Amino acid sequence: MNAPRDELGAPRPRGTRPQPPRLNKVGINDLIDVLAMGLRDFRAAASYDIFFAGIYAVGGWVLILMLVAFDLPYLVYPLAAGFALIAPFIASGFYVVSQRLENPPKDGGAPLSWGIVLGTVKSMFSHELGWMALVTGFSLFFWMDIAALMSFGFMGFQFFGFKELINDIFTTPSGWLFLVVGNLAGAAIAFAVFSYSVVSIPMLFHRQVDFITAMVTSVRFVALNPRVMAVWCATIAALIALSLLSGLFGLFLVLPLLGHATWHLYRRAVAP
Repeated sequence: MNAPRDELGAPRPRGTRPQPPRLNKVGINDLIDVLAMGLRDFRAAASYDIFFAGIYAVGGWVLILMLVAFDLPYLVYPLAAGFALIAPFIASGFYVVSQRLENPPKDGGAPLSWGIVLGTVKSMFSHELGWMALVTGFSLFFWMDIAALMSFGFMGFQFFGFKELINDIFTTPSGWLFLVVGNLAGAAIAFAVFSYSVVSIPMLFHRQVDFITAMVTSVRFVALNPRVMAVWCATIAALIALSLLSGLFGLFLVLPLLGHATWHLYRRAVAP
């Protein structure tokens, strides 16, 4: 049997329990800094970022077209908004790029290449990150089910086209109530997912910890910095909303920016 190891892979004496990671306080200036660092990483590795963001955007277009083709327009907006729930996991490719940029070849790190980046991303889809993918995926399905139930509850069991749906939402009292309640419910679910994923997924990529420890660490970090994390969550929501209004084209910039920024936020949040 292998000896127990700590979160960085070093041997740990048998019979000892791992200490929870030490967390740091962050401020608004830290959020500005990590966004600036995210933009810097995007400029340094734009081709990789556009590739990963393109997968996300194209997947969104395909799913939206499928919903329209199957006469399910009332699920288009919830699906587009729900994509934000799984964004931290999809952003794993950006964590790889940011980590490589932190350790350039002149400092002993491996050069950034497609083979290294894609190989690292492929190796990530196993073990604890696989369980984390299951959790985030379940959160998305849970949100879609709630959205469908609210659609039927407020709009009735009727099937109509996209134009009729938009007209019904913005010109009837039940439509406005559906819009308000639906967005409030979505915001509550999004903040819950944000709380357990904001640093857990980059932590699982970077350290040898189980997904429960990573999720608890993420929630602890949000509880330690509630106001700053509320601002960060609102910033993510605003940038995602702008991307949706652009027909998902904005994701080619927003997703890499947030992905790299999340990596740098994790590096500041969890002590080495």
